[in-house]
Amino acid sequence: MPGFVLQARDRRDGDDAMRIGITVSKKVGNAVIRNRMKRRFRALARQVLPEHGLAGHDHVLIGRAGGIERPHADLVRELEKALRKVARP
Repeated sequence: MPGFVLQARDRRDGDDAMRIGITVSKKVGNAVIRNRMKRRFRALARQVLPEHGLAGHDHVLIGRAGGIERPHADLVRELEKALRKVARP
């Protein structure tokens, strides 16, 4: 099971900018854990979205309990896979 859930929404406003939102609930852990996960997700988004993200979309990463322990390389592969699935018509 991936360490996050990805949601993407086409804004349909003519702007090709990609935006990112990150949320991690209290169920995942205390504030230190949640903030660490958000930092990891921001770094992940900076690395993956420029190449694989969907232009003109809002991307939202929702943290899950296993996400903090996952190696960064696994998160990168999971996000790339999720973006390919979302891009399908």
